[in-house]
Amino acid sequence: MSPTYDVAVLGLGAMGSAAAWQLARRGARVLGIDRHAPPHEFGSTHGDTRVTRIACGEGPEYSAFVRRSHEIWRALEAELGVELLTQNGMLVISGKGERALSHGIDAFLAATVDAARQAGVEYTLLDTAAMRARFPAFRFSDGDEGYLDRVSGFVRPELCIEVQLRRARELGAELHVNETVTSFRQKDGLVSVTTDKGTYQAKQLIVSAGPWLPQLLEPELARTFKITRQVLYWFRARDAAAHARFSPDRFPVYIWQVPAPQVIYGFPATGGIDEGVKIASEQYELETTPETVDRTASKQEIREMYETYVGPFLPGLSPVCIKSKICLYTWVDGARFIIDRHPEHDRIIIASPCSGHGFKHSAGIGELLAQMALGETHRDISMFRFDTRIRA
Repeated sequence: MSPTYDVAVLGLGAMGSAAAWQLARRGARVLGIDRHAPPHEFGSTHGDTRVTRIACGEGPEYSAFVRRSHEIWRALEAELGVELLTQNGMLVISGKGERALSHGIDAFLAATVDAARQAGVEYTLLDTAAMRARFPAFRFSDGDEGYLDRVSGFVRPELCIEVQLRRARELGAELHVNETVTSFRQKDGLVSVTTDKGTYQAKQLIVSAGPWLPQLLEPELARTFKITRQVLYWFRARDAAAHARFSPDRFPVYIWQVPAPQVIYGFPATGGIDEGVKIASEQYELETTPETVDRTASKQEIREMYETYVGPFLPGLSPVCIKSKICLYTWVDGARFIIDRHPEHDRIIIASPCSGHGFKHSAGIGELLAQMALGETHRDISMFRFDTRIRA
């Protein structure tokens, strides 16, 4: 007879790894299950770096999660002697004429300013001349303007997952990797979880399965989500002098509403010239699944990315793409999150805080999920309920 766990966590990526660690440090008996061996490259939490920003143009309700995540990551850094978070600033750029939407938001720069004001984040507004003087690696158009703060930056997703899972194990969590969940159900005050290797029982279940989530839910809930394929690129700088302009002390993370079909975002160089500079765009039209997605960027995709987004706006980068990665977004309309108990099963918590801007919130949301599962007091999350988000 298998033991009864206090909490089972399905999916040990951004949210699941954070939740498993937070549960274990509270003394809970934890079972974590993942179909792969995190950190891995099959979901949404890989690619060396992720943007982190307290001023979230998607809505001021997200800021508290990011602020708490920064506190948690800094504490982990001090405890373990690792570097998880770099706060080298963020530049949000927009300008005249028709611009790409950012997470469905037209006036993303203004929305970021509003979120910064509500969160008490100090920021500076820059005109085109000021941005050209401070950030020569960018090619701005006349009339472009920017929002700049210094508390934003980037976080290292693979390392965050690795250290959270390590600490969870050290605190007694039982973590099963390379094990696939086939079903779960609530009955008689417990939740049973069936995998390809066995059946387990828990008092509470957290489902944080990322792009695999729709496959585990009933059709009426699964319709809430769509999975989209995103491509991350690393382009080589033209020469050493150009590469130096992308160093973290001279080049912030950025989100740019360019005059093109898709917004772009990117990072400073985190290594030598032969490691490239990361840049990506975002698309929300073409849906996929983790099983059917094309995990290779084609030569045509690389060429179009350079010709449309890299060359025109970051002239210091060459057409040489050093590497590319495929990432999956689990998207909810309006770039929203779902953090809620299953509408019909009160011991099952569904966590899908992604929509393309999830990792920055993950440490704080992992803490929240632990609080929910253990009946602790936590912040109001009514705006993330299923019943306000299900699509017709």
